[in-house]
Amino acid sequence: MSSLQKSKLITQKPQCLMVVLAHPDDESFGMGGTLALYASRGLEVRLVCATRGEVGEVEPDLLQGFKSVADLRVRELSCAAKKLGLTSVDYLGYRDSGMQGSSENKNPKSLYLAPLEKVAEKIVILIKKYQPQVMITFDPAGGYLHPDHVAVNRAAEKAFFMLQKKNAGKVGNYRPQKLFYFHTMPGGVFKYFVKLMPLLGMNPRQFGKNKDIDLTQIISREFPTHARINYRDVAELRDQAAACHASQGGGRFTNLFMQILDKFFGNNDTFMRAYPQPVKGYIEKDLFEGILLKVKE
Repeated sequence: MSSLQKSKLITQKPQCLMVVLAHPDDESFGMGGTLALYASRGLEVRLVCATRGEVGEVEPDLLQGFKSVADLRVRELSCAAKKLGLTSVDYLGYRDSGMQGSSENKNPKSLYLAPLEKVAEKIVILIKKYQPQVMITFDPAGGYLHPDHVAVNRAAEKAFFMLQKKNAGKVGNYRPQKLFYFHTMPGGVFKYFVKLMPLLGMNPRQFGKNKDIDLTQIISREFPTHARINYRDVAELRDQAAACHASQGGGRFTNLFMQILDKFFGNNDTFMRAYPQPVKGYIEKDLFEGILLKVKE
């Protein structure tokens, strides 16, 4: 915890972290350790999910008792949110767009076809409601070029900077102070492992339960690391949250790939700071480092 968090300043409300993602499971398979860590410290952790994951493939037996894939995945996210200690989950109401180039991209209700301005405006409303000091979203490439991940990055970024511009110089108007992108990957070691995957019987271009993640796309882009959050103390909560997403292979934290990946990361989530300009060569250990707290008069 940063020195500012330990200070004797009396804040108007708990510090708030807002995460803007695309699908149920992004929160657990991605930055679940970080979310659980900040929730365990008593911060508000607000999740904004753009879709209900309608396009995700699900085994028939898991759908028993549910009207749709979306209903199942919403239930799974509710389970994961409780494990992570999230304060709230808000849905933006768009439809899962599927993978790049799929027919689902053409669905008029998909996030892929939603006007950027309208998506950003919905996020602005939630920012004003919850007043987060720190926001997190996907990197500009969406991790592995998933259309919804890229769309969420653009919308969350636009919402963040809309408020920076509108509130500049105005007293009493709210604007978040820091924006981070997730997830910066470890360097050469991870790239080396991806290249070795075929020797282990894995296809790096068809990773994940639905075989829709191209790891070669991830290692082809490099984003700098400006923050590294160690979640070792709550790693078990992250694993429990991931297990809630059974329809998306929630048990995969026990397989060889995730064990090796965890070893590379050392129970750390890594982030790129998009705003404000990071200090070259400095790695933050707390996303709230340097945050200015509001004080009761």
